[in-house]
Amino acid sequence: MTSSPPLRATRLHFDLTTVQLFIAVADAGSITRGAERLHLAPAAASRRVLELEAQLGVALFERLPHGMALTEAGRALLAHARGITHTVQRMQDDAASFVGGDLGVVRVAAPKSAVIQFLPFDIQRCATDCPGVRIDLQEMNSLEVQQSLRRGTADIGIYEGSLGVIDLPTEPYRNDQLVLVVARGHALARRRKVTPEDVLDCDLIVLSESSAISIVLERLAEEAGRVLRMRMRVGGFDSMAALVAQNLGGGVMPEAIAREVAGGNRFVRLPIAAPWAQRQFVLCHRPQGALSSAAASVLAVLAQNAKPESPK
Repeated sequence: MTSSPPLRATRLHFDLTTVQLFIAVADAGSITRGAERLHLAPAAASRRVLELEAQLGVALFERLPHGMALTEAGRALLAHARGITHTVQRMQDDAASFVGGDLGVVRVAAPKSAVIQFLPFDIQRCATDCPGVRIDLQEMNSLEVQQSLRRGTADIGIYEGSLGVIDLPTEPYRNDQLVLVVARGHALARRRKVTPEDVLDCDLIVLSESSAISIVLERLAEEAGRVLRMRMRVGGFDSMAALVAQNLGGGVMPEAIAREVAGGNRFVRLPIAAPWAQRQFVLCHRPQGALSSAAASVLAVLAQNAKPESPK
C-alpha cells in the first residue's frame, strides 16, 4: 500500500547520503539491503526515506509485504537522484585532477565501434594538443551515449547517427562501412557482395539488443515483414568472430574491425549493398556555455580530426 507523506516542506533539506540511500533502496527493492550498502541501520534508513518523501510531498515507494517498489513519482525522481550523484562524483574527480596538477577531466562516451576504429588516434592527438587534460573514456552503446548526454554525465558523446539526434549541439564525426563476415565454408562465401535479403536469410551472431547494429538489423527485418534469424548474442566483435570462424552463423560488423578480428583465411568479408551499411557517427556535446575549458579544447581536437583529411 502506498503511504501518504505529509505536505511538502517549503525548502528541501537533505544530504548526499539520503540521495544515495534512495538509489540503493530502489536498486535493491528493500530498505534493509539498501541500508546495508551504505552501512546504515535499517531504522535510520527508513527514517531518512520517510523524511525525504515528506519534503518532496510524494510517496517514492510502495511498501509491499516483501520489499519496496518505486511509485511512478519515484521512478521519475530516481533519474534526478542519479544525476545528483554523478554530478558530485564529477566534482570530486575534477577537484582531484586539479590537486594533482592536471587541468581537468573530460568525460567522453562512445560505442565500441568508435572506440576501436577512431578514438585511439583521436585521444593520442588530444594528449599532444591538450596537455594536462585527462580524458575519462566511457564505452557504452549508442543509446546509452545519448542518455548520458541528456543526463549531463558525459561532456562529449559519439553515437551512430541512424538513431536520431538529441536536443544538443551535434556535428558529423566519422563514417564506417558494415560488412557481413562469414566462414570460408559458408554458402555465401563465394559472393563478391550481399544484399539485405541475403543478410536476413543468414543465421546471425549479433551484439546486444541495444547496440546500433542490432537495432538496424531488427529494423531491417521488421520492414521486410520477417523475423531476424538470430543464432546467438555476444558482447563484442572478437566473440562474434570466434563463433563465425566455426561456421555457426554470419556476423555484421564494421569493415575496419573485421579486418582486425576476422582477417585470417578462415573468414570472408562481404560488402553489403544497402545504404544503411554506410554509417555516419555523430559528435555531440553539452552546450558551449556549459563546457569547461578542458572539454572545449578536447572537442576542438575531435572536431578537427573529423574532417576529411584525417586518417581513416
